[in-house]
Amino acid sequence: MSIQIRSAAPADAPALLAIYAPYVAHTAITFEYDVPAEAEFARRIAETLKRYPYLVAEEDGVPVGYAYAGKFHDRAAYDWSVETSIYVEQHRKRQGIGRQLHDALEQELQRRHFLNMNACVACPMTDNDPYLTKDSIRFHEKLGYRLVGEFRQCGYKLGRWYHMVWLEKHIGSHEGTPLPVLWDIGSTEKFAQPID
Repeated sequence: MSIQIRSAAPADAPALLAIYAPYVAHTAITFEYDVPAEAEFARRIAETLKRYPYLVAEEDGVPVGYAYAGKFHDRAAYDWSVETSIYVEQHRKRQGIGRQLHDALEQELQRRHFLNMNACVACPMTDNDPYLTKDSIRFHEKLGYRLVGEFRQCGYKLGRWYHMVWLEKHIGSHEGTPLPVLWDIGSTEKFAQPID
């Protein structure tokens, strides 16, 4: 099987929302309570693409996951840092799709001169939570992220309190004055990435 990674477009909203909706409705992976409307999801994609990469993983032309970067903080000094998100169809987890999406996103961010990838990840308070595991934390750690912060019992969803952790990965040199970020340099080329 071969996974293709390409840049997203607002027209992908229905397919990507179908991937995201079960995470909203049945998990604490996202702290969003309500599944957004299709038009709102398309607006989010379009807004992200104005300044950051938004990628789709496809198999045989069908989206099976997506990843994007967004603003870390408003102040100009934070321009070289992004917050990242990755979602894979729930029945397609542990097939290497998330890793391929992340690797492609990291490469695109480096191409645009970003230096820090940050992930805000929900964390369960117990080991047997029915709505959340520590899989996302372990996933990011395997990709070279390190835990840099924890906020305790800051999110309430599905009748439970959750912690939230920040993980960080440096993807470029912090020596001297950084190159200016390239905000809008066109779509990422479509390329094949076979799963090992």
